[in-house]
Amino acid sequence: MTDAGRAATREWLREMLAAPRAGYPEFPAALSFTMMLLPQELQADLTTRAAQVRAQLTELDTAAEAARRTALPRITMLEDEYRRAVLTAELDWLDTVTSDLRSGALTWDHETLAALARDTF
Repeated sequence: MTDAGRAATREWLREMLAAPRAGYPEFPAALSFTMMLLPQELQADLTTRAAQVRAQLTELDTAAEAARRTALPRITMLEDEYRRAVLTAELDWLDTVTSDLRSGALTWDHETLAALARDTF
């Protein structure tokens, strides 16, 4: 790598670390349309997602334990630490929403939503 290439890479890296980007992930976009589903469908889908998030957390924990055994410096694991924090927050949210769906604290029906749309727009 040239000196100019190293400088450009460092500049790009520092920009990426310092400022959040405006990209919009698929999951939040899908959440904006969940009212098209029945509450029990959403509960089933979010329960499936929560199981997958739990599996990802288990994989990260396994990797972190292996890194500790090999005495890798923490700096080499920051990406996994961040990913774990994000997944933990997502799982907490998923568990709360699915609990609210199960209990009926979060519910809707198409007729009520249609009436709301007529009255609002």
